[in-house]
Amino acid sequence: MTIFTNKTYMRKYIINAIFFLSIIAIIISCQNQETIDLQNYMSNGKDIYKAKCQNCHGENGEGLGELAPPLTDSVFLKANKTRLACFIKNGANETLIVHGKEYKEKMPAFPELADIDVAQVMVFVTNSFGNKQGFVPYTKVSKDLQACK
Repeated sequence: MTIFTNKTYMRKYIINAIFFLSIIAIIISCQNQETIDLQNYMSNGKDIYKAKCQNCHGENGEGLGELAPPLTDSVFLKANKTRLACFIKNGANETLIVHGKEYKEKMPAFPELADIDVAQVMVFVTNSFGNKQGFVPYTKVSKDLQACK
């Protein structure tokens, strides 16, 4: 009878240990939804940046001489965070001061970009080139875009 009890106990112990370790592995490997969204936005935003922005702002966000400002100034990006969506979608026709330097050239508009596209490129820019500003959901970007119309 003790052999049966020990085998049963061992079997339950092994099953419980496997279950417990599986739960720990799942918890460790799981990412929260915001982290997953950030990764997706970064990937899609990079593609949009390459297609629409890189020609003027550079592969590494370095800008284009006197014509296009660099995207490496976290202070400017943070100070204008609610306006960035408007700049991306509607362009900019005002003097911008970035790194203490004036940029007077007009930035073209990209009205064909959907709100989600604007959000993705914005997240990419604000988390690349030395910037680490975190995730901004497209719902926030949509509200910012409504405010600039």
